[in-house]
Amino acid sequence: MISVMPAPRTDRAAADASATAWALAARGGDPEAADHFVRALHADVLRYVTYLSGDPQTAHDLTQDTFARAFGSLHRYEGRASARTWLLSIARRAVADSLRRAAVRPRIADTVDWQTAVEGTQLCGLPGFDDGIALLDLLETLPDERREAFLLTQVVGLSYEEAAGFAGCPVGTVRSRVSRARATLERVLREAESASTLGG
Repeated sequence: MISVMPAPRTDRAAADASATAWALAARGGDPEAADHFVRALHADVLRYVTYLSGDPQTAHDLTQDTFARAFGSLHRYEGRASARTWLLSIARRAVADSLRRAAVRPRIADTVDWQTAVEGTQLCGLPGFDDGIALLDLLETLPDERREAFLLTQVVGLSYEEAAGFAGCPVGTVRSRVSRARATLERVLREAESASTLGG
């Protein structure tokens, strides 16, 4: 069974405060603070862009793009929102831009045996990899707004209030979207289990 447990709120608040302080120090030109800022938020950004884009293969590029954009506009960051929320909004734009570019200029694989190439890049030996892919597949069944609300609160670990500010909607709307997303995911899982029982 796939479970996603965000960090406890007190730990998350302390981590957010540290990351925000590092971002502000990095804005002042402190290279060590810049390194701490990246290390503190890299995993969250990677997780978010992976699920949002639906493409684990380009997630690292999108994460690098997000941080490059962040450092390019760090001089404008004033700490009004947490560094995590600010960075995730940049990540969302990076994913949207990437999807737009892909739609305008679809790429053609330059390998004859594309299936072998894809299988060669799979990291199947890593713990939790199959669960991550299964969750990614499940999330694809959700409408965009519900998927984003679920990701922000259940995967990235933002509070409902932070997610509402991020998405630009009321807190109640975020709660409703998460609740509906959970109901959909549970239904899809039940149907899959039922089908495998009947098929086995």
